[in-house]
Amino acid sequence: MAHPLELGLDTFGDGTVDVDGRRLSHAEVIRNVVEEGVLADRLGLDVFGVGEHHREDFAVSAPEVVLAALAGRTERIRLGSAVTVLSSDDPVRVFQRFATLDAVSGGRAEVILGRGSFTESFPLFGYDLEDYETLFEEKLDLFSLLLHEEAVTWAGETRAPLSRQQVYPRTEHGLRTWVGVGGSPQSVVRAARYGLPLVLAIIGGDPLRFEPFADLYRRALAEMGQPELPLAIHSPGHVAPTDEQALEEYWEHYRAMHARIGAERGWPPMTRDQFEAAAGPTGALTVGSPATVAAKVVRALKGLGASRFAMKYSAGTLPHPLMMRSIELFATEVAPVVRAELGAQAA
Repeated sequence: MAHPLELGLDTFGDGTVDVDGRRLSHAEVIRNVVEEGVLADRLGLDVFGVGEHHREDFAVSAPEVVLAALAGRTERIRLGSAVTVLSSDDPVRVFQRFATLDAVSGGRAEVILGRGSFTESFPLFGYDLEDYETLFEEKLDLFSLLLHEEAVTWAGETRAPLSRQQVYPRTEHGLRTWVGVGGSPQSVVRAARYGLPLVLAIIGGDPLRFEPFADLYRRALAEMGQPELPLAIHSPGHVAPTDEQALEEYWEHYRAMHARIGAERGWPPMTRDQFEAAAGPTGALTVGSPATVAAKVVRALKGLGASRFAMKYSAGTLPHPLMMRSIELFATEVAPVVRAELGAQAA
């Protein structure tokens, strides 16, 4: 492993219920996300990511604000987005917000740029979905220039041009920036072209089916004269004391979330057999006991040659206390096993 091993957590601030089934307000969910991040830091995990959405079933639309709250209550954990929907935002403002987060967190900020898996932000901020590809390509191009933290000259179709424009604040040591992809070859090559680390969002199927994309990324980096860069995995999961308990706790919440999104996208409802297959040894869901989850994480990291694994621990209405226990088990029982398995390579 050419890069240090990093283990962390992602959340989208999913709208949750309490142990009695009462739906929590968005404000309560956001406060719980902060507590979850504080716990992850206290238990020694490496990174905590918060996603951006603009719909009722997710509470967080401004992840950098939540991360700034976490910056004041944490000490060492890296704080990032998962992801920032760059297509419907302004690259200059994104850079400024995360540079500010980097300052208040003492250099712990990072941003994952992506197109997002939902499209509500496009009409909300006045963008045309017909420009989906152009928006991301152009805005990523501008953002890549901003990372040099020098005067920027840029022109395109999707925003006003810049001529020798200075952008502030400056960071102290640069802003760590990733590109998140769902697995399209074009997106993988684009990340390599800009010399940015890659995050593979693996939410279905065998994680090892992404091996061709990992290989494509490394080949593209080499062919474009870029240095070897980190590769990360983002995947859903839940940890409980036993496999049976983890499956039972996760199933109804995951099923309902899948059905709600599936109704919008034309997916059939998920069956219990399909769920258990997805949570099996070669499935994308890292759901189970600490030993089961650790084995799946090690398999994915080794199989793809990745150096970071972030478990998306929130799942629809899964209650906060169950997520807190999942975080604790991931940090105290899963992470030590994974680090021991990969420690000789992780340096």
